Amino acid sequence: MGEVLHLFQSRAHGEPVREFHEVFAVEDKGFRDCIHGHGGSKRQVLLMDSETLAEFGVAPGRVKENITTRGLPLGTLQLGERLRVGGALLEVTSPCIPCRQMEEIREGLQEAIRGRRGLLCRVVQSGPIRRGDRIEIAERERLA
Repeated sequence: MGEVLHLFQSRAHGEPVREFHEVFAVEDKGFRDCIHGHGGSKRQVLLMDSETLAEFGVAPGRVKENITTRGLPLGTLQLGERLRVGGALLEVTSPCIPCRQMEEIREGLQEAIRGRRGLLCRVVQSGPIRRGDRIEIAERERLA
């Protein structure tokens, strides 16, 4: 079981992410009012663990994650695994591949964080998510 430490979203393209105490995850879209959420996408919500951020000396939100987790070993989760995060249900769809934006944080970070950049999810069931909410593995769905 893990915990939600931070919640971030972008309200407009090109703007930095802003931290929120509570967000609302919308089924098959992402966070309500987040510019990056799109229906039908497998990239609706990005989870990043605080342990990896601390290891690389990166502040929460800097890699533009939506949810910063603690105590949830992201590397052990499998594609199709479903997570109960507060009142929402998320499904792990793919690992996040580090992009050139990592180089803007620190030179060499893109390669250094490869394989540990977090997990992308889609929202299976709408619901509120708050800082401090528990994250639990709910079920595993078979991905085609």
